[in-house]
Amino acid sequence: MSLVNPYPSFELGKDAAGIAGNIFAFGLFVSPIPTFRRIITNGSTELFSGLPYIYSLLNCLICLWYGTPLISIDNLLVTTVNSIGAAFQLVYILLFLIYAEKPRKVRMFGLLLAVFGIFVVILVGSLKISDSSMRRMFVGCLSCASLISMFASPLFIINLVIRTKSVEFMPFYLSLSTFLMSVSFFLYGLLSDDVFIYLPNGIGTGLAMIQLVLYFYFKSSSCDDSREPLIVSYR
Repeated sequence: MSLVNPYPSFELGKDAAGIAGNIFAFGLFVSPIPTFRRIITNGSTELFSGLPYIYSLLNCLICLWYGTPLISIDNLLVTTVNSIGAAFQLVYILLFLIYAEKPRKVRMFGLLLAVFGIFVVILVGSLKISDSSMRRMFVGCLSCASLISMFASPLFIINLVIRTKSVEFMPFYLSLSTFLMSVSFFLYGLLSDDVFIYLPNGIGTGLAMIQLVLYFYFKSSSCDDSREPLIVSYR
């Protein structure tokens, strides 16, 4: 019997998809930079909402935990992408806290503490589950639900584009980055045979594809699609 690994191409493909997903995710993580450049320049958060960054931080923390060896095996690239994402979201939240008015600052700080509190509960609760497969299922279901809800958030934007027949509320490069990242981690999940990865990213791929189709369909009748306040609502 041959001792050579019969599935080297699957491992190579999985790693390639994971690395590509990390690269494309970077486009999502840096997308709010123009918004925060404006906030810093004006010294005010104006009408921008900080809630998307709070939710994104919680999502990244849960998915980061799922990717660790304590929960699932050989998912390092899931851990890396969500570690970077969590760092970006935390920076955005801190900047928001610096420039927000006092009432919003207090609310945001309370939500930030709540996020860390929820994450600690999930972390400690999952570690109390002695059976590794049950622990993986528990955290996997949470990460899957979190990702699906995050990918479903652009449904409001999709509905708005269809109603207004304008893509000014849907930045192209953000939709493209979402599509490329989702496809990459969908393939990564398939090659890993991990339903908690390929299911939410498969849904994300479909939704991002709809956004791109709508973008090109309505582009000719649209105004400028890079208005900064809408980056916040989308993320």
